[in-house]
Amino acid sequence: MFSRRKTEMVDPAEALAGRSTPAFPLPEKHEVLNAPLVTDDVPDGLEVAVFGLGCFWGAEEIYWQIPGVWSTSVGYAGGVTPHPTYEEVCSGRTGHTEAVRIVFDPDRVSFADLVKQFFEVHDPTQGMRQGNDVGTQYRSAIYFTSPEQEQTARELTKIYGDEITRRGYGEITTEIEPAGDYWYAEPHHQQYLHKNPYGYRCHANTGIPFPTS
Repeated sequence: MFSRRKTEMVDPAEALAGRSTPAFPLPEKHEVLNAPLVTDDVPDGLEVAVFGLGCFWGAEEIYWQIPGVWSTSVGYAGGVTPHPTYEEVCSGRTGHTEAVRIVFDPDRVSFADLVKQFFEVHDPTQGMRQGNDVGTQYRSAIYFTSPEQEQTARELTKIYGDEITRRGYGEITTEIEPAGDYWYAEPHHQQYLHKNPYGYRCHANTGIPFPTS
């Protein structure tokens, strides 16, 4: 019963109430990039991308290494409960994904390139799980911040979906929705694999590169 509930999206009417203010303070600086961690005010010329692709520790590590990425953080997106905690998200009763928020310079790395990386480093066909990680917080998601991002996300999802279907995989289950509220995760989750280089990485993936033509 518990396992089934964790793989079904919570009814908003039954979601946890959350809180009106954050449950914890956040550090000022990104441990790796030496940029601000909290990037609600994005510098002119930069853009934001938000992805859910399984455990956010490994996802963030992948993206902070990409040239043109100015800052990253991990948090909770796509859900109902305001200012949730990690434990609440893992209960399946907030509706959130574990997400990585990326602030990037589009003159150095395109949103399309970030989406292509997204598809290559996780398995977008697994529904409410990634590998052995099971629950709604592990679902695949792209939360777009502009009409242009939505168009790109949908076009690239179709291209990659056709490719992996041709190779015997099932349909892509990636959620493509407008970016709503994003709640920063607890300080110890931020840049977790920089602080714990031998920590857990879940990189379930299809092994299929994004097609080049």
